[in-house]
Amino acid sequence: MHLPALARTPWHRTPVPRSPARRAPAFRSPALRASAVAAALAALLLPALPSPAAAAHPTALAPAAAPGRTAEGDGERRVLTVAVSQSVDSLSPFLAQRLVSTSIHRLAYEYLTNYDPADGRTVPGFATAWKASADKLTWTFTIRSDSTWSDGRPATAEDAAWTFTTMMRDPDAATANGSFTANFRRVTAPDPTTLVIELKKPQATMTALDVPIVPRHVWEKVDDFADFGNDAAFPVVGNGPFVITGFEVDRYIRLEANKDFWRGAPGFDELVFRYYKDGDAAVSALRKGEVSFVQGLTPAQADSLEEAGDIAVNDAPGRRFLALAVNPGARAQDGTSFGNGHPALLDPGVRRALFHAVDRTALVARVFQGHAVEGEGYIPPRFSRYFWEPGPGRRIGHDPQRAARLLDEAGYRKGGDGRRAGPDGRPLELRLLCHATDPNDKAVGRYLQEWWGALGITLTVECLDNVSDPWLKGDYDLAFDGWSVNPDPDFVLAIHTCAALPETPGASGATDNFICDRTYDELYERQAAEYDPEKRAALVKRMQSRLYDTGYMNILAYPNAMEAYRTDHIASLTTMPEAAGNIYGQDGYWSWWSAEPAAPREASGGGAATGFALGAGAAVLLAVAAGSVVVMRRRSTADDRE
Repeated sequence: MHLPALARTPWHRTPVPRSPARRAPAFRSPALRASAVAAALAALLLPALPSPAAAAHPTALAPAAAPGRTAEGDGERRVLTVAVSQSVDSLSPFLAQRLVSTSIHRLAYEYLTNYDPADGRTVPGFATAWKASADKLTWTFTIRSDSTWSDGRPATAEDAAWTFTTMMRDPDAATANGSFTANFRRVTAPDPTTLVIELKKPQATMTALDVPIVPRHVWEKVDDFADFGNDAAFPVVGNGPFVITGFEVDRYIRLEANKDFWRGAPGFDELVFRYYKDGDAAVSALRKGEVSFVQGLTPAQADSLEEAGDIAVNDAPGRRFLALAVNPGARAQDGTSFGNGHPALLDPGVRRALFHAVDRTALVARVFQGHAVEGEGYIPPRFSRYFWEPGPGRRIGHDPQRAARLLDEAGYRKGGDGRRAGPDGRPLELRLLCHATDPNDKAVGRYLQEWWGALGITLTVECLDNVSDPWLKGDYDLAFDGWSVNPDPDFVLAIHTCAALPETPGASGATDNFICDRTYDELYERQAAEYDPEKRAALVKRMQSRLYDTGYMNILAYPNAMEAYRTDHIASLTTMPEAAGNIYGQDGYWSWWSAEPAAPREASGGGAATGFALGAGAAVLLAVAAGSVVVMRRRSTADDRE
């Protein structure tokens, strides 16, 4: 029986411990420290705010409310605005793989289970309890009876059964998360609160099925899952803490608080994700109070915000990696090759030479200015159970001379002009796909041009707003790659299996980089069926070792999560994990569901007050906090994907 403690003690919203995110080791600015302490005290003292009735949305920069508050009858509408730089690939849970999209789905739909925000262990979600048969081939989930869809209909086990069965039967519906259901034999719902999943063989991810459960009565009307974007009509029916109410490509996504959410209503009435192609523009908007939160900061941007009033900076170990992905020769499951990847990269010696020419230590120091960890294995060190790094004798370290010898041995020698060419006389010229909205991609790209140029290799860095089109067509040589890893790493492992390849050229698939390696696949199958935590971890490490040896993925760094928020908009929120955790892109909905609005201030000089009213007692304590350093015990708190 798998019954987490939180299933025995229902976790309602009001007692959830939360704390303001902080940059370790401490705030350097006394003003910022006082502001943060005041905000924390406000969070401790504020009672639960009433939930105002829904109102029409004001129109400003986009059809979405400005951050802070807006008038709503006799009350005020509390709006939290988050700046994002990544485009939404799809609002369909069956298709979406990018971090911004999957983060939205975490807010709009329940999953069978969730992850504890404190330490990442499995806790109840749509299911309140679960148990496996003795042979581990049948899993029975108890589905909660207090969850309703936003259109008022009850959410039941039948919705979960239909979701999984649809993924099993329709390849397009399995695009995003098909690896979770590939081993399912049958899924049934004997009654509204019982879900039964029968497996072909044991599956270790049964308490970590990261699949949004959708309402059957809405989705069974869909004819083509590959074409349906879930963005034609609003509001979108869901049962999570927020309801999607508006979307415009590369402008905004708007969500309303679900006042009937079983854990309790969010503290903010509205959540807006506003798109900024330029990171500096997003930071400027934060300074002006036009947005409440900014993620993906560069070290320079984070440093510039350290001394800013009413802004807190969070710098925490991240759950993402930054990698160079090599085109291994794009192909489909039917054996058809496609794309135009450079044939030189099919040679392991060439791939190894390129990686020997990369100075990862320098990248961490110069590009990330120390706000990252040097890359090694596929899974970041934050997930210590699965983290792997090569031994001294196997590490592909920075060694330009070794790189030059490997290229010579592969037949790519320098000519009189200093440029390398193959045996056929074709110059060794490579293309690198780069995300135009990511300053780190651009900075790393410049170093690669310098280092590989010294070897006689010409590198063209192609920075695009949307890299998906050439990537899916296999029209690239190398690409910057990065995924957010979940506490259970199965998904990011599955996207490199042969089964993830598209069935035919042009068909949808779950592959990341067209890798298909039988040794890796055999290890994947073994880890997926291994229930012993330590034995499974050992297999996962062997998989990372195999990825490292094949040379198709070069992990450059594990960047920190660098983000900032306005303390005059947000009084408190939850980081994940509790110790040095991130706010954006969590494994769950904790940050935005738990976020509490800041208290109002007295307007000065005729200016408008910001935030919401505090009681007299709280105001006195805040004044004391502002004038002295208060020692506070940190309250325990609870990526795509790309």
